[in-house]
Amino acid sequence: MTDDLDEDLGLRPESRVERRANRRKTRAKRGFGCFAGLISLMVVGALVAGLVIGFGKGRDALEKVFAAPDYEGTGTSTVTVEISSGQSSQAIADTLEKKGVVKSAKAFERVARDDPRSKKIQANTYTLKKEMSAKAALELLLDTAKSVLVTRFTIPPARTKAEIVNLLQKSKAVKLPAGAAQAAMDRPQTLQLPTFAKGNPEGFLFPGTYDIPKDANANLILRMATARFTKTAGELQLVQTASRKKLDPYQAVIVASIIGAETNRKEDYAKVARVIYNRLQAGKRLQMDSTIHYVVGRSGGVFTSKEQRETDSPYNTYKYAGLPPTPINSPDKDTLRAALNPAAGGWMYFTLVNLDTGETLFANTGDEHQANVKKLQTWCAAHPGRCG
Repeated sequence: MTDDLDEDLGLRPESRVERRANRRKTRAKRGFGCFAGLISLMVVGALVAGLVIGFGKGRDALEKVFAAPDYEGTGTSTVTVEISSGQSSQAIADTLEKKGVVKSAKAFERVARDDPRSKKIQANTYTLKKEMSAKAALELLLDTAKSVLVTRFTIPPARTKAEIVNLLQKSKAVKLPAGAAQAAMDRPQTLQLPTFAKGNPEGFLFPGTYDIPKDANANLILRMATARFTKTAGELQLVQTASRKKLDPYQAVIVASIIGAETNRKEDYAKVARVIYNRLQAGKRLQMDSTIHYVVGRSGGVFTSKEQRETDSPYNTYKYAGLPPTPINSPDKDTLRAALNPAAGGWMYFTLVNLDTGETLFANTGDEHQANVKKLQTWCAAHPGRCG
């Protein structure tokens, strides 16, 4: 039946020999297909491997093409750069770009990222150069012997000359020989004090932060402070303003020093000045605890003891009328301005009532003042140990 069907379709049945030959051809084709697939996989693998190997080179090439702008060399003219405490490498990079040290912050960030030593950059004032390569800038920042030509020293407001000597002598940055600060303070004639200072540095070592040259001696540092006082006094026209208001310029400095010791709120400075002048004009003793603290060597605190108020000293304004004979600390610009420009008012008293906020109340009469003092005592009772 199959033969007849094949004949009807025009097909001739395969012979036994032909079927064997056809099977051999089919097996050969299958073998070649497997071999071709294997070759294809090898070619694709080679291409992938080539891409992987070339990717690193391509990335390097791309980074070169799109690299952050950078200078070459070690720079040109010098520039001072301040690095603050806690600055990140990105913040340092931004500072360097703004100062013209590096061409781009990104260039420095990349160099810092690849160098673990960048984490050792310290807060300081550095002398660098403009138009440095990022790598050269990093190297100079790390070489403090070459880049740190000045060091910073701060005189806080309302510090006595004794406290300033102590700060100078203990400063790890300034590194003065033992006793050098006190020796310089004991030679006021070398400190270029104002003519009205009566040869006493107390009150004329102006508060502020100073860039101290390397190897500076104590005399130079103190002269920097007195020079800034002179500059500030000129800006305030201290001598002329005091004269116009019938004040002695030295007395104005004394008043400013009391203001800074009695309150820490700027908005109260001019009011405290007015209280001082009102009491002086009325012939009343100032009764300022701060002037007694100056004598007994106590800083801070609010009250004085009965024993302290009996101290026989011209600085005891409970016992003696008028201003103390000298300033009791170094006033800043704001307290000097307040001493020259007191607020208008009839207040005769003031007292702190909250040591945390610095809130101060002012009064015209003794009864009003005693009511305010009770508020302070209530606050102190609620905060034991704070008012001792």
